[in-house]
Amino acid sequence: MINLQRLEMFVAVVEAGSFTKAADTLGLTKAVVSFNIKQLEGELGVSLLTRSTRRVSATDSGERFYQRCRQLLQDAERVLDEVRRDHTGLIGLLRITTTPEYGSRVVVPALAEFSSRHPQLRIQHVSSSKNDDLISGRFDVAIRLGQLADSSHHARLIDRFDIYPVASPDYLNTVKDHPITTLEQLADARWIAHSRLSAPLSWQVTTPSCESVIFNVHSPATIMADNAASLLAFALGGAGIALLPAWLVKEELRLGKLIQLLPDHHFPRQGIYALYPNTRHVPEKVRAFIDFLQNRVVCAQ
Repeated sequence: MINLQRLEMFVAVVEAGSFTKAADTLGLTKAVVSFNIKQLEGELGVSLLTRSTRRVSATDSGERFYQRCRQLLQDAERVLDEVRRDHTGLIGLLRITTTPEYGSRVVVPALAEFSSRHPQLRIQHVSSSKNDDLISGRFDVAIRLGQLADSSHHARLIDRFDIYPVASPDYLNTVKDHPITTLEQLADARWIAHSRLSAPLSWQVTTPSCESVIFNVHSPATIMADNAASLLAFALGGAGIALLPAWLVKEELRLGKLIQLLPDHHFPRQGIYALYPNTRHVPEKVRAFIDFLQNRVVCAQ
């Protein structure tokens, strides 16, 4: 008799590269995971994993077995989803990762309402500025912002948003003798930049005459930060100019705490994407939440 729980543990160990990380993901102890993997290898009579002090990896036989196990577990989940949905609606665990800023402002409120509609569905939200790997992190959905990099995962566009160069009145008072009214003057200013972007100080900009030009800041950024919340805080503190999402600075612009610079120039619009693993079967809970989030975002506009 196939023990699906042991197969799930084996898949988790391969994807995490560690018994400890796999145990944390599964909510089990390392001893339980290790014991079950040994039992599985004993039942099969094959060594599935090679163990070192730093990492656990699959043997050749283990890698082939891992691919079959993933497919088997996905098929089993699909069957269970279909049966459960007919009687109880969405259940199980939905794991989602987002950036802290967009997560707290948009995704978490959506998850709260989605959870109230599906009380038997358990939800786990992970907030991270890093692009955590969906497979090793065992995430069902990742919400990504910006320009989407090439990926083997499925991606669905949820919405688009503008980005604005903004600064505080305090900072602008320091440069009032040389007001920023052109791209050249903007390029000479003191900048705060996002350290996770590959080219945080180079953008394609559309001018008021609809000409597309390359905008490059002349000097290195004075301050670098790895998340939008820190960039916003630096900008509010008068540290310089930051390029920030419209949804993040809307209230600060309304209150006059920040000023949008060159509002007749347009920086490239950015996308909001829902990424989910490229599997033959997409769980109903994943499809349902992505539909729900997109409808909520569109209706809020």
